[in-house]
Amino acid sequence: MRRSMRVSSTGEHSQRPQGSNPRAAALRLLLKQQGILQAPCCHDALSARLIERAGFKVAFMSGFATSGSRLGAPDAGLISYAEMVDVGRSAVEATKSLPIIGDGDTGYGNAMNVKRTVRGYAQAGLAGILIEDQVAPKSCGHVKGKRVVGRHEAVARIRAAVDAREEGADILIVARTDARQAVSLEEALWRVEAFAEAGADIIFIDALESEEEMRQFCWLRGSAARVPKMASLLEGGGKTPMMSPSELQSIGFKMVAYPLSLLGVSIRAMELALTGLKTGKVPEPSQLGSFAEIQEAVGFPEYYAEEARYAVPQEQPMSTSTQVSDPPVPKSSKGENRPSTAAADSASASSSSGPARRTPEVFISPSQPKVQQPVVVEPDEVREQPTSLVSKASQPKAEDINRPKFFLVRITETATGVVKLETRIPSNFMAGVAALVPGVNLESVVERALRERTQASDSGALVEIPAGSGDLLQVFLE
Repeated sequence: MRRSMRVSSTGEHSQRPQGSNPRAAALRLLLKQQGILQAPCCHDALSARLIERAGFKVAFMSGFATSGSRLGAPDAGLISYAEMVDVGRSAVEATKSLPIIGDGDTGYGNAMNVKRTVRGYAQAGLAGILIEDQVAPKSCGHVKGKRVVGRHEAVARIRAAVDAREEGADILIVARTDARQAVSLEEALWRVEAFAEAGADIIFIDALESEEEMRQFCWLRGSAARVPKMASLLEGGGKTPMMSPSELQSIGFKMVAYPLSLLGVSIRAMELALTGLKTGKVPEPSQLGSFAEIQEAVGFPEYYAEEARYAVPQEQPMSTSTQVSDPPVPKSSKGENRPSTAAADSASASSSSGPARRTPEVFISPSQPKVQQPVVVEPDEVREQPTSLVSKASQPKAEDINRPKFFLVRITETATGVVKLETRIPSNFMAGVAALVPGVNLESVVERALRERTQASDSGALVEIPAGSGDLLQVFLE
C-alpha cells in the first residue's frame, strides 16, 4: 500500500512535469527556502488580488470561505467541483504570480474523480490542491460530526492525486486528514505518514488540539520527516491553539493558513455598513476609503496603462487649405432663390422667441489673447461645431497642440471637497468618459483648452465643468 520510492531524500518527487505551471514551480521554490510561509485564505478573485497586493508569497483558497461567499451556504459539501475550480481560475486571473492552493475537498467522488479534479485545478493555474479523507458530504474540520473513510480508501485518494501529477498535471498535492477529530491522534499520525509515502508534497492534520499534538505531528520520522507540514489556525474559536508564525516555525511547521480572517472581517464590515445605511448614514471615509482607492484596489490603473498600449490615434483635423463653401440655396418653381424650409423655420423660430442664443466657439482665433485660466463651461453650452462653421483662420494645425499621453480626471463634491473619482485617462480616450457630463462634448472642450493654453507651465486645472448633483469635474495635464 505504501510507496516510499516516490519521495527522494530531498523530498523531491523523481518524475515531475517541469515548466508547465509557473505558480507550482514558485511554490516548490518557496518550500525549499528558509522561513515559514503565511497563507491567508481567499474566497474570490478580489480577496486573492488583495493578498498579493499586501505582499504575501502564497495564498490558500478556503472551501469554508468560498462556500460562504459563492453560495451563501455552509461548508457542508454543498459547493461543487465546477464552482470551486471556477473561483480558483478567477483568483489566478486576478493575480500576477501568486501561488494559490485550492481546496479540493474529497476530490468529489472516487479515485477517478480525484484525478479529474487534480487535472482541472492544475489547468486553472492553481499551484496546489488539498485532498482530504472525509466521508462525503464533508464539512469544516472544526465542526461536529466528523467521519473519515477507511485507511485504504484514504491512501488511494492521495495515490490517485499523485498519479495525476506524475501524468502531467503540474500541481502540488496537499494531503489532509480529519482523523484527529473523527478517530484519534494516533490514527491521524498513521495516515499522514502513509500520505507522505504515497507521494504527497505537503501533509496536514486538521483540528489538532494542543501544542503537544502539533509537536508530535512535526516530529514524525521516515518519509513524513522530509515532507513540509501545514498548520491551520481557525480564527475566532477553533480547536487548534493560536500561535505566532515564529512559534509554529520553531515547532517544525513550514506553512500556516488563516481560513477566516478575510471573510470574517468582510462580513462584519458589511453588517456595520448596512446598519448605518438603514438610518441614512454612509460609511465614513476612513472606513470606506476614497473612490480613487477603490479603483486602485480593483485594478483601474493597470487597466488604463495596458489599454493605452492599444490606443488608436485620433484622426487628423481638417487642413486649413480645405475650401469651405456655403451649401447651395434651392430655387423656387419660378426660378427665385429662397432659403430652405429648415432655414426659414429656424429664422422664424429665432425671431419669435427673442434674441438667438450664443453658441460658444470651439476653436479660438489666433488674434484673440491666450487665456491662462481653466476653461469653465455649462453643460448645455457645448456642442460639436460643424466643420463648415469654423473659420480657416481660427483652425490650428495639428502640430500646434502639445498633447500629453494622459489626463488626470477628478470629480469633487463641491460642498465638502471630497474627491469622488480620480483616475488617469489616455489622451486618445477622452471620448470614452463623455458620460460623466451628459450634454457636454468633453473631448472638444479639452481640445479647446489645449489650444488656449500658454507655453508656460500651469499646475491648475485645464478644464472645470459642473458635473451635476453639486459635483465639479476637473481635467489636469499629466
